[in-house]
Amino acid sequence: MKNKNQHIEQFPLTPNAKAGVFIRNMQGKTVEEHDISKPHRDNHCQLMLATEGRFQLNIDFENVEFSTPALICVFPEQVHYSIEVDAPKGWILNFDPSLADQELLQLMQNKMSTPLSLEPDSILFYQATSLLALIEKSQSENTSKFIHKAIHSLLNGLLNLIAGEIIGSLSGQNQKTSRGVIIKDTFSQLVKQHYKTWKQPAQYAAALAVTVAHLNDTVKALTGNPVSVHIQEASILEAKRLLYFTDNSVKEIAHEVGYEEPVYFGKLFRKLTHMTPLEFRKQFRD
Repeated sequence: MKNKNQHIEQFPLTPNAKAGVFIRNMQGKTVEEHDISKPHRDNHCQLMLATEGRFQLNIDFENVEFSTPALICVFPEQVHYSIEVDAPKGWILNFDPSLADQELLQLMQNKMSTPLSLEPDSILFYQATSLLALIEKSQSENTSKFIHKAIHSLLNGLLNLIAGEIIGSLSGQNQKTSRGVIIKDTFSQLVKQHYKTWKQPAQYAAALAVTVAHLNDTVKALTGNPVSVHIQEASILEAKRLLYFTDNSVKEIAHEVGYEEPVYFGKLFRKLTHMTPLEFRKQFRD
């Protein structure tokens, strides 16, 4: 495949965003500021409530097709694009992650990897549609610091309601929030932030104020994999993105994801994917 970009393009929030938040009604006439059918990242979070229509997206090599109504969130590090969208209704809420309660955002990143299906007569559906409609109305008002604060409050109110739904569903599956779950979720968040430079389990254990053995036992018990594998998988996922969406060499990609020795990186990539980096590029792209 020719003419691949040398980097994965990342788009900022629209200049029309008021104080870090911008909502778009999918039935409106607002034109996308970039081609969403091409793979890209955003430097902000994108929360979609789809009330009607048919949606097929790709998020980090996974085709995501869902029926409505549903909530889905795309986070800044994720490469995504739209495959097909038919007769969409609902809202897309773009917001700077610094505006959100970080505990809520972390919960959503850890537990909302797939669309959250809603019942049309559910309380959350009613609450979410009401809040998003109010954010849309507030956005159209004259700009003032009070409206900005109101929009920020509505955003965090919505995220709290979604978090409550997630926690409720986990409780229904007898997955109670425990110290171990908190450690595992916080570890997962740290990996996303530091995988390029923190390659040793001891670095994460120190950040969490636990021993390496306790961290490893906890993560392995809850996920089935030790800490080292999670660190490696984060690096390999980013390497896959770069192999697919850029023409960078394997050596350049190895350095980009934190490995100074391309030979070691190649062996690790093959261990986790059962193919070499170039075989992956050829199979999935060329």
